[in-house]
Amino acid sequence: MTQDVTQFGKVAVLMGGLSAEREISLQSGNAVLSALKNKGVDAHGVDVNADIVNELNAGDYQRAFIMLHGRGGEDGTIQGLLEFMGLPYTGSGVMASALAMDKLKTKQIWLAMDLPTPEFAVLDSEKSCELALEALALPLIVKPVLEGSSIGMSKVEKKGELIPAWKKAKQCGGVVIAERWVEGDEYTAAILDDQVLPMIKLKTTHKFYDFDAKYEATDTQYICPCGLLDSEESEFAVLAKKAFDAVNASSWGRVDFMVDEDNKPWLIEVNTVPGMTSHSLVPMAAKQAGLSFDDLTMSILTMAACESCA
Repeated sequence: MTQDVTQFGKVAVLMGGLSAEREISLQSGNAVLSALKNKGVDAHGVDVNADIVNELNAGDYQRAFIMLHGRGGEDGTIQGLLEFMGLPYTGSGVMASALAMDKLKTKQIWLAMDLPTPEFAVLDSEKSCELALEALALPLIVKPVLEGSSIGMSKVEKKGELIPAWKKAKQCGGVVIAERWVEGDEYTAAILDDQVLPMIKLKTTHKFYDFDAKYEATDTQYICPCGLLDSEESEFAVLAKKAFDAVNASSWGRVDFMVDEDNKPWLIEVNTVPGMTSHSLVPMAAKQAGLSFDDLTMSILTMAACESCA
């Protein structure tokens, strides 16, 4: 049965923005824009800037498809604006977006719920770096808590690498944490409308799944089906959904986790506006589940909501 796309009205695909992930956002946004147009939706690309309120009002849009990555688009900021404007939007709401964007707050919530996530330490001085080494031991992963796409992250394998890694992460602004390195395999669980899609195993020749491995490397492997036993994948899917629900995320997103050499899972982060590029993970998982890229975008658009709307 053909879907009546006129119900969505005029749709603004919000992309670009001013974050460090601007270029990736433009790629994701244009891919989504093309998919919606393929389905007959009256969709228009909007490169978000300081005049976004006037642009949205002038465009007389009925819905917003958020494809903004990083600060200003994934942290509750644009969600709060759209709530204020009464414009239904895709993805998680204000609180969930803000929490999931903050890796430290997310970990604190998980720990409070007894969900497994690697031990960590906040780095705010050279002395705190020394204490982190004593508490966590090497190797470590150092990360700014308010960035995505692995921006500002470093693997620390030697004592002398920690302070430079902390200073690098600090340049991104916000809190910096050091996290115990988990030796094992990395997986991602895409979530769409309360369903966990087939998981993907990630393999990279880099020290970790960094920005280059995500978007530029040609040798990164995405394994789906992921190779886990059905019972293991089901168990990890339950955990991923708990982690997603813990920050009140909704509609769609992604949960990244590691599985160590003892086959124990360790939650890493929640992504509430995952990439939708040719290298992106959610479209891969959806394809394995039998859902085309165009149908995936329509599923996400169908769930657009606004908590404050009548």
